[in-house]
Amino acid sequence: MVNTVFENLPTTVFELMSSLARTHGAINLGQGFPEEPGPLAIREKAAEYSIEGPHQYAPSPGLPELRRAVSSFYWNHQSLDFDWNHEVTITTGASEALAASIFGLVNPGDEVIVFEPAYDLYIPVIQRAGGIPRILTLRPPDWTFSRHDLESLFSPKTKALILNNPMNPAACVFSPDKLAIIAELCARFAVVAICDEVWEKTIFVGHQHIPLASFPEMRSRTVKIGSAGKLLSLTGWKVGFMMAVPELTSILRKAHQFLSFSVSPNLQRAVAWGLENCPEWFDQLPRDLERSKDTLTARLTELGLRTLDSQGTYFVNLDLAASSITEDDMSFCLRAVKQHGVAAIPSSAFYRDRAVDHVLRLCCAKPDKLLNEAAERLAAARDAIAFTNRQHY
Repeated sequence: MVNTVFENLPTTVFELMSSLARTHGAINLGQGFPEEPGPLAIREKAAEYSIEGPHQYAPSPGLPELRRAVSSFYWNHQSLDFDWNHEVTITTGASEALAASIFGLVNPGDEVIVFEPAYDLYIPVIQRAGGIPRILTLRPPDWTFSRHDLESLFSPKTKALILNNPMNPAACVFSPDKLAIIAELCARFAVVAICDEVWEKTIFVGHQHIPLASFPEMRSRTVKIGSAGKLLSLTGWKVGFMMAVPELTSILRKAHQFLSFSVSPNLQRAVAWGLENCPEWFDQLPRDLERSKDTLTARLTELGLRTLDSQGTYFVNLDLAASSITEDDMSFCLRAVKQHGVAAIPSSAFYRDRAVDHVLRLCCAKPDKLLNEAAERLAAARDAIAFTNRQHY
């Protein structure tokens, strides 16, 4: 009676933890959004354009002014030359761009390589398209892979590879050497890389984001996906970008037109204005996030809680095992939000078979006071386990 792919899915862990946070009045370090809104000037432009218009459907590929702004942005920041008219498409957030890419490229029986931990949209949409996910499991603390392990997943049936770089929830940035391996294998096996690069401007000192499209032979076989929500800290606007050569774009746009058709014109105009007029924001954003990351990490460390290296994104990962916490991540998360007033995301939710179940993802894009209080509540949740164990014995 209903589609079995969706029937068998649980409620997303983000909705579960955010709902529990609301119910229990908890600090929410679970869902990945910043506490502070994006630049005021951009928000004022959105309000202005809400009155000024246009107010009807925008062109399905996106307003020309935003597509031009996106093209200029990636040329100025990453030396990628996208033709605004034939290679740039505006979508309802990066999630729609991912869905359009998968639906536009994957036929029933095609295989798609996915790195786990994986954003929870990837696998259900691959399966809904009739594709077969082929999983490469990455594990803490370095979240890395060997050439042999990756190469073993490629076959004549491989149609696409999904790369999330920087990676959520691992908070790691793929090295040039690992990217070169991915590029070489994609080119050799004629595979399209769907590059979820929404965290491209949230990179910390000592690391660099290198777009896969910049590697030899990859420009023609890469779909690059970006997000105004992540770039401008306006996640609720749901404005995404999808860039690919015209041969791929023509197909992706056909998928896009049957998913959302077009995006709110006032928000498109405001994002275009922001990309062109707020250069200082893109320098300040990673510095502010890194300072918040350092604040949370330092307080957790003071309290005897151990974190993994965070190289980018909004996230810090807490290593439960190294912090003398014996519960699995889901059990600890549920107890922490219900009894101690702090919500986190269990990393096991990003694996199909719970391959890693001792890491919590914490969103650090919050004010210092909130981060320090959250750290203390996490420590209290740990201490409650020790107290219970002492009583037991």
